[in-house]
Amino acid sequence: MKIIHLSDLHITPAGKSLFGEDPTEHLSQCIEHINRHHADAQYCVLTGDLTHAGHPMAYQRLAECLKALAMPVRFLMGNHDDRAAFGQVFTQQPSEVAGFVQHAEVLGDYEALYLDTLQDGYTDGYLCEQRLMWLEQKLATATRPILLFSHHPMPMLQYPSMDWLRLSNAEQVLPLLKRCTQPVHLFSGHVHRCSAGVWNGIPFFTVNGTNHQHELDLTTPGAATSTFEPASYAVILPHAEGVTVHFQPFGYDDSVRFPYTGSLDALKCRHA
Repeated sequence: MKIIHLSDLHITPAGKSLFGEDPTEHLSQCIEHINRHHADAQYCVLTGDLTHAGHPMAYQRLAECLKALAMPVRFLMGNHDDRAAFGQVFTQQPSEVAGFVQHAEVLGDYEALYLDTLQDGYTDGYLCEQRLMWLEQKLATATRPILLFSHHPMPMLQYPSMDWLRLSNAEQVLPLLKRCTQPVHLFSGHVHRCSAGVWNGIPFFTVNGTNHQHELDLTTPGAATSTFEPASYAVILPHAEGVTVHFQPFGYDDSVRFPYTGSLDALKCRHA
């Protein structure tokens, strides 16, 4: 099993740039890299902020771009998204919670839960009673290890500029996760940075955006500063002994190759 994880695409309508760049060009570079190196993946999960402002034409642009991707896509909602505009373009999306883009599916020996953490009008995330009840039922009856995808991270990342914008009622979710008899792994976006750790015994991972990143400032509260640090996506490998995650950059010259033998002489030759 191989799953590709992208987040925070921030696609704009044609002719509209973001920070002087066209997010669709960056996504196209990402798709080309995925198709070249990981076309054997079973799924690609996009954890929200599919567009920058929820414009229907941006979703149409996204749909056109994704036609080139070699594997099926699973969509989540982020705080920059609009469910109605999304639904106008992506009309066949499954939902197990009325009014939300939230569902589950079996992926081999694992079960994937796709949460809709969008809270209309707010940047932080939220799971209302309806969505929480669905999650509680799925976790309580799980017979397989869980891959739980959401736009907003649940843990504090020790990252002041983004921690105040995580899932605002994560403390309500934590007891549900702890009671689950199956292992749970959390995957999210939103923070525009790769990170990994353990939250109350539960492993979590976040991934970069495909267009722009947020500066790693571990001291300053308030809004994050955007940068054009290298973008990347995650390659998730669920297996019999657990889950492995690799973070893969794209958009660089990956044609340069040289053998590493461990020899200092070889290193000197390389830099001569």
